[in-house]
Amino acid sequence: MGDLFDGYSEALARQNATAIVPPFDEMFAGEDEAGELVPRRAYGDLHEVLADMTQDQIRHRSDALADSYLAQGVTFDFAGEERPFPLDVVPRVIERSEWQELEIGLKQRVRALEQFLDDIYGSQRAIHDGLIPANLIATSSQFHRVAMGIRASNGVRIQVSGIDLVRDEDGVMRVLEDNVRVPSGVSYVISNRRAMAQTLPELFTRMRVLPIGDYAYRLLGALRAAAPEGIDDPTVVVLTPGVYNSAYFEHTLLARMMGIELVEGRDLFCSGGRVYMRTTAGARRVDVIYRRVDDDYLDPMQFRQDSMLGAPGLMTAARQGNVTIANAVGNGVADDKLVYTYLPDLIRYYLAEEPIIPNVDTWRLEEPEALEEVLDRLDELVVKPVDGSGGKGLMIGPRATVQERDQMRKRLLADPRGWIAQPVVQLSTIPTLVDEGMRPRHADLRPFAVNDGSDVWVLPGGLTRVALPEGQLVVNSSQGGGSKDTWVVSTEASMTPTPQHGVEQLLDDQTDLSDTPHPATGMIRVVPDTAMTPGAVVGEPGGPGSQGMAAPAAGAPPAAHGPRGADAPAAQTAPDPAPRRREAAEGDGPRPRREQQEQELRLRQSQGQSQQQSRQDSPRRDSPRHGAPLSREGAPSAAEGEAPC
Repeated sequence: MGDLFDGYSEALARQNATAIVPPFDEMFAGEDEAGELVPRRAYGDLHEVLADMTQDQIRHRSDALADSYLAQGVTFDFAGEERPFPLDVVPRVIERSEWQELEIGLKQRVRALEQFLDDIYGSQRAIHDGLIPANLIATSSQFHRVAMGIRASNGVRIQVSGIDLVRDEDGVMRVLEDNVRVPSGVSYVISNRRAMAQTLPELFTRMRVLPIGDYAYRLLGALRAAAPEGIDDPTVVVLTPGVYNSAYFEHTLLARMMGIELVEGRDLFCSGGRVYMRTTAGARRVDVIYRRVDDDYLDPMQFRQDSMLGAPGLMTAARQGNVTIANAVGNGVADDKLVYTYLPDLIRYYLAEEPIIPNVDTWRLEEPEALEEVLDRLDELVVKPVDGSGGKGLMIGPRATVQERDQMRKRLLADPRGWIAQPVVQLSTIPTLVDEGMRPRHADLRPFAVNDGSDVWVLPGGLTRVALPEGQLVVNSSQGGGSKDTWVVSTEASMTPTPQHGVEQLLDDQTDLSDTPHPATGMIRVVPDTAMTPGAVVGEPGGPGSQGMAAPAAGAPPAAHGPRGADAPAAQTAPDPAPRRREAAEGDGPRPRREQQEQELRLRQSQGQSQQQSRQDSPRRDSPRHGAPLSREGAPSAAEGEAPC
């Protein structure tokens, strides 16, 4: 086997000896009679290639990855130290057969979440039928009455979703949380794939990795499909909080890949119930806003009056059906971790189907018996705020001090609605290259789904977050975490892509970052290099795995007052109402074929590149598209734009 995996078995044994529940290792099923590690089928080809490498060879590849990111200006400020963005050289591998099942389950969940949000902001059947308490919705900080009755022309509220998954000790994928407000992190996926394709191109050929290059095409298609009625050629923009936001690169990357404008709130104004953007050629109407700004900052006339990140009148224009805001305002109620506990029942209610991907078992602390049980077991459980992200506010009972548990007890008694509890789980592990060599490290997964109203498309793979310190369960980058490229591999020869298939666009891709984010602690920064075009930088994605240490304990029994998971009792079912489709405007023909749409996307990307180059060549201060950047005092924090990771 060589020396690459020397010490891995010992590290697994040491980890399992201290773990509450031994985690599932994704690459290795165990050892054979000779004491050799036995790879799982999905990792067979990858293990064979890696096992032939020495420590020096794999570190050379790892250094090449870091150099690739440095060449693009990708560094990360961690504890005041400038570092290359931590992308591990060993990818996560998922077999196509397993992925197909996950894909079906993710589509099911998105469809149920769509109907739930449409219902909650409409007739509220689920409340009237007793599926979910009215008080739970009314007390959610993300439920906005101003969004009642506002509906996109094609009925879609969730154009983009990120569903966080963890693999439990039995190897079962479970949903940890739903992100349907402003899900972030796809820039990690795109940038990681580009870097890995440059560093390990031979593995893409051998392992038949499914491509991810359709993302921009799918996203633009979903945004255009949500345009107001009667708009045949909608103007779509990406709304960003600005250069100080930790996910600013993602906003820039997606706008450039889709060939559309990246705007800030100051670029927009409302008149006559419509939204316009200021351009050098005059005002131009905007039909669809892909917002990367949180609800509270979108419209100072409806939400925070001190916000400078949105534009006054956006909600009025949306209510009148003159602009579509994607994702829809008010979606955050579905991100509430207490609402999450009702999703299995809601899937049965809206879809008349059994949930395909189970939840993590969860205690609802608003129920007196559940609260009493959790208070008695604080030293065993993980407690999380229902609206938390980035690992903030949670308590891991087995690692907490007596004082920390006492403080948490007081918080739970004061506000049981604001908290949930879950058993501790050791997230599954994947071999990761660290200073000591190849070692098991905990990871989670955020797949991304795009909904255009006629189909829910799931990007093959998603964002794998990995905790780099030994024993760490919180995988967010602000606490020393990194990421892995996620490969969905096909075992069918007919599905074999060429090495460049699906990544060719990314390999040739150079992102215009003329608006370079300023350095800030805890965010990925762009360092322009005068010797090359500034390239990919990754912003902070919203919390996948930031609270990824909770999953059901082995053999945990379901209870009426206990954890709510996949075994919750079946609820009353109701017919699945067909979503309202946009009526075709007079003279509209059928939807363009895929080839025509791809040609249109390439044209838009080309136009976007030309526009960006034109802006680079002209003085920015004289352009109404580029005013003075936000002052640091007025800069949004991550929480004011997107959920931090």
